[in-house]
Amino acid sequence: MKVHLITIYIGVISLALGLIGCTNGEIESITGRSNIITFNINHPATMQTRATDTGFEAGDQVGVFLTVSGQAVEIAGNYATNLPLSYDGTKWSSSYTLYWDDRQYDAIAYYPYTSPLSSISDLPFSVQTDQSTAAAYTSSDFLWAQEKGATGSDGGIMLTFTHRMSRLLVRLVKGEEYEGNLPEDAEVYIHNTVTDATIDLNAGIATRVSHASAQTIHARPLGNHRYAAIIVPQRLDNRLPLIEVVTKGISYLYEGKFLFKPGTQHNVLLVLTKNAHQVKIQLGGEIENWNE
Repeated sequence: MKVHLITIYIGVISLALGLIGCTNGEIESITGRSNIITFNINHPATMQTRATDTGFEAGDQVGVFLTVSGQAVEIAGNYATNLPLSYDGTKWSSSYTLYWDDRQYDAIAYYPYTSPLSSISDLPFSVQTDQSTAAAYTSSDFLWAQEKGATGSDGGIMLTFTHRMSRLLVRLVKGEEYEGNLPEDAEVYIHNTVTDATIDLNAGIATRVSHASAQTIHARPLGNHRYAAIIVPQRLDNRLPLIEVVTKGISYLYEGKFLFKPGTQHNVLLVLTKNAHQVKIQLGGEIENWNE
């Protein structure tokens, strides 16, 4: 009996001494457990880790911060500071590996990735004025995610992104007096909105730059007479030219007030009539975390 006990003790001591000289990867192969921190990335369009035409695509990068739970993200000195995660079309990878310990961690992530960062509470960000291409439109869509109290037993940190900008979806429809078919080559412009913002990364809040000048945004055509533009959250209190449709040398212009809410898609039906000066608008409701 004593011999067996001695053998067991020696085996335990040998394993412990062996682990002392091992790297993290070697320890994982011996113990069968992984303490590498992994991330599960969800785009608001798909809510899946796999990219589609409306989700993350190969070459996209998100920035990640990790802090001990309860600590705010700082410009430096976090457990992970602005760590870029890169997507290759199949999986996400980082430039270096992070490891769990016995503490809980909070995570904040954002897209599109920016380096170097000038501020955590007032990060400058601007939407593109020409969003007619997919690349310019996508780069205007600021996304943000947060996970609190993550531990090594959770199976990875879940980062579910949400839209922090506003989106205007314009659909052209025919009025009773409109002659012919709706134009397939119309250009849609959104006037009198400020395109500059600051982002509070700790809160995920985008704020319009109050002293910035209003600009005009060229909307992206989506097909089926639909057009979309990403807009900084803001309120237009005065009646001003807002939505313009240009087709075949004719300009249809709608003037009005509007409240662009964060993380919200505003659906608008723009009714074209025979008279370009009698454009009508119908509000078609709101959608949070749109999927296009």
